[in-house]
Amino acid sequence: MQFEQNKFYLTVDIVVFTIIQGELKIVLIKRKKEPHRGMFALPGGFVNLHESLDDAAKRELHEETGLKEVFLKRLHVFADINLKRLRVFADVNRDPRGRVVTVSYLALIDGETVKLHATSDAELAKWFSIGNLPELAFDHREIIEDALKELRFEIQMTNIAYQLLGPKFTMSELKNAYEIVLDKELDKRNFSKRIKLLGILRPTTETKMEGAHRPAQLFEFKDKEYTFLKDKINVFV
Repeated sequence: MQFEQNKFYLTVDIVVFTIIQGELKIVLIKRKKEPHRGMFALPGGFVNLHESLDDAAKRELHEETGLKEVFLKRLHVFADINLKRLRVFADVNRDPRGRVVTVSYLALIDGETVKLHATSDAELAKWFSIGNLPELAFDHREIIEDALKELRFEIQMTNIAYQLLGPKFTMSELKNAYEIVLDKELDKRNFSKRIKLLGILRPTTETKMEGAHRPAQLFEFKDKEYTFLKDKINVFV
């Protein structure tokens, strides 16, 4: 793209979270082109003239990582409890090519069931532990920090955890997902009680062996669509 002086450019950047082998991870791509060639960055890119933000995010994510049909939601201003104001990153010097404003997305996927593959837009696509990130291009570390705050907020106020798990799971597996995201150990009894009070789960007739213990009951989410639980703020922390 040829940058022109005194013009604004719009991009999208996507923070894809997953849980793999007990760790919270995000996908990063190694940049194939300047600026910051060879550095890791979030998947993303420029929004086309007649393209919606959501369509641009889906397209860029698929082009750079091979991921598709991923749960996506735009990042919001974290202090806005009603999540109505979009969080944009618009520092004058955030991109050395010119004035670029980006809208960022929080995405979730069951990483155990998908495979990454870079395309012509990226040299490499790879999962990284959230606690062990490489040096990042642009202001992408700041974007990731904001996305993590929103994920921790959302997992307590919505049924967003559904996106990180398989269709059926034990209460221990659900608790483990919450603990990994919140980076906090939760009391087993209290967690089970509060989750049931939320009314977001449905018990199934199936069970699963967990170690040497008796079979554990499997649950599923009642609602497979993103649901906001506004009256349940600060359920766990």
